[in-house]
Amino acid sequence: MSNIASLRILVAEDNPAVREFVVRALTGAGHEVTTAADGRAALDELARANFQVLVTDIVMPHLDGIALALKATSQNPDLRVVMISGYAQERMRAHNIDALIHRIIAKPFSIDEICGAVRDAMN
Repeated sequence: MSNIASLRILVAEDNPAVREFVVRALTGAGHEVTTAADGRAALDELARANFQVLVTDIVMPHLDGIALALKATSQNPDLRVVMISGYAQERMRAHNIDALIHRIIAKPFSIDEICGAVRDAMN
């Protein structure tokens, strides 16, 4: 169980299995989680509701996680961003926007790693 208050988290991940794993981990830690299957759907969700944390895959169809993070944080500068990726090259690309990203974690990751990344993003 997390030692921080319940957060409103948006998870943008195109892989249904990974998305479900992240949702289970974060709801199990007491957070309220909404999902989006790609970056464009995530932008729609961000326009509809206020989130404290965006957990996004880097590689997604329609709008990748880096473009999503840039757009989302320009609209909500207080939004905390956690990126996940299985591709080292994409993680390096994300490091170019360090100021907007609070954590980048590599796939595969554990429940503790994803919950820890969200917790760290809020500190």
